[in-house]
Amino acid sequence: MTQLSPTPIRTVIVGVGNCASSLIQGVSYCRALGDKAIGVSFPDLGGYTPADVDLVAGFDVDSRKVGKTLGEAAFAPPNCTEQFHTDVAEHTGPVLRGPDLDGVASHMLANPADRSFRLSEAPALSKAEIVSQLQDLRAEVMIIFLPVGSQKAVEFYVDCALEAGVAVVNGIPVFIASHPVWADKFRAAGLPILGDDFKAQMGATILHRTLANLAEMRGVEIDRTYQLNVGGNTDFLNMSENARLSNKRESKTEAVQAAMEQRLHDNDIRIGPSDYVPWLNDRKVAYVRLEGRLFGGARTNIEVRLDVEDSPNAAAEALVAIRLARIARDRGLAGPIAEASAFLFKHPPEQIEDTDAHDVVLKFVQQGD
Repeated sequence: MTQLSPTPIRTVIVGVGNCASSLIQGVSYCRALGDKAIGVSFPDLGGYTPADVDLVAGFDVDSRKVGKTLGEAAFAPPNCTEQFHTDVAEHTGPVLRGPDLDGVASHMLANPADRSFRLSEAPALSKAEIVSQLQDLRAEVMIIFLPVGSQKAVEFYVDCALEAGVAVVNGIPVFIASHPVWADKFRAAGLPILGDDFKAQMGATILHRTLANLAEMRGVEIDRTYQLNVGGNTDFLNMSENARLSNKRESKTEAVQAAMEQRLHDNDIRIGPSDYVPWLNDRKVAYVRLEGRLFGGARTNIEVRLDVEDSPNAAAEALVAIRLARIARDRGLAGPIAEASAFLFKHPPEQIEDTDAHDVVLKFVQQGD
């Protein structure tokens, strides 16, 4: 088994759901297989590997996770992602009871227990208690995997991180790194923030952006497009309440609009979750269509169906973001780290074309050499 580096990246997870499960499995998988691990994004970043991520605690509200270790909580209901590495006993960090706030949509509690949340009766920790926990844990990075639409909950945990001196990786579409007020707060605190809303390793957004870039490169005029996503995990069940979707739609839509030479009218672009299909579990199926015109106005269209396991797709990029956050901390950087965010997130502080963004990440890492 790969040993932790002398300076492991002490990381806390907010929201121990499917993405967290894949992250927990992924760290152990990379430690066990080392260079033979499959599908690792950026195996070495500034001397840090995925094996250097040390998951020291989690925060959640579900009775089947609170009070357990991260290793035990990784496979607790309603988590339903693929179990690709089940030896996770090394993750002994506790899962602590956070506040509910807006992290639990009311309709979630009305669904079957194996598909939705069941609230823990343990008392929720206060802000002061969470700040104290983060300091006692010597946490360096907080990664946020809360349900989509958890505006108040994300802001609560970000405030805790700022007070405790912890860098933040915001994996969901609540705008923190890309919001000027929060950006200023991180600058004032001398802490880095990466975000917002992960692009998956090979997901619908990166595929859609690539097709849009290809059309632009080849001189094709795109007139209209859609991306419709269905899935069966708690994220899709949570997003079946349309009120929780405004930021998600904006994040995904802007990620594609930014890849186009000319922005489409709102009526000509539709992107976002479409339906909840329980039997898909953690599979996400995306239907992408682009309609446009070739030379002389000749019609063309592209239809693509993408079928992926959703949470490992995000965890791969989370392992990159955590390491980049640590590199930013090591250098004393503060505020949004635009160079480290554009390649990984749908709604970063600055949109950069993906090929260029890949090079920007490498240049950012190499600047410290």
